[in-house]
Amino acid sequence: MELNLQPLATICCVSGESFNDGDRVASLLVRPVNSAEIVRFDMAEARQADFQTPGPVVCRWVHVFKPRKGAENPERELKLTAESLFLTLAAPDAEVSEENGRLLQVLALMLERKRVLRPKGLSADGRRMAYEHAKTKDVYEVSATELSPEFFLSIQDQLAALVGGKSSPTTTKPGETDSAGTAQANENSAQPEQ
Repeated sequence: MELNLQPLATICCVSGESFNDGDRVASLLVRPVNSAEIVRFDMAEARQADFQTPGPVVCRWVHVFKPRKGAENPERELKLTAESLFLTLAAPDAEVSEENGRLLQVLALMLERKRVLRPKGLSADGRRMAYEHAKTKDVYEVSATELSPEFFLSIQDQLAALVGGKSSPTTTKPGETDSAGTAQANENSAQPEQ
């Protein structure tokens, strides 16, 4: 999975103010309605409530802003792969939401299969799985939730937004139109609520 995204912005997309070293920045990956592209939005953490999301949010994380050094190549950050998304969301300074925790689990499984991550076993309490990144040897811990059908239903919309699929039918009531412009035909097409 590869996506082309903008690197971390240097100004808040809500206020237009420049970020300073140490500022807490919220980053969102969004698939705007009627678009096949994933777009990154960076804003001051305190301004999140003022941001109008133009489509489904794939994931969000909060991190501390560090200005790019003159020698850094921003073009390297433009290509977002499953690996770089995992490393961004699993970074020690990123705050992981429940939704991102589920996405991290799926990404870890994908990257384990590609041998980018190596499983290192469960934590002592059995609630987290440790993975070693093959290139850097850094160890990341990911929630070890049971991979049940309910788990995959809970992350269905997030994955659909990431890869460009349709959202789950449970998000739209019969007769209404979903974010992709698809009308639900009848009540039988909606899945029962759990």
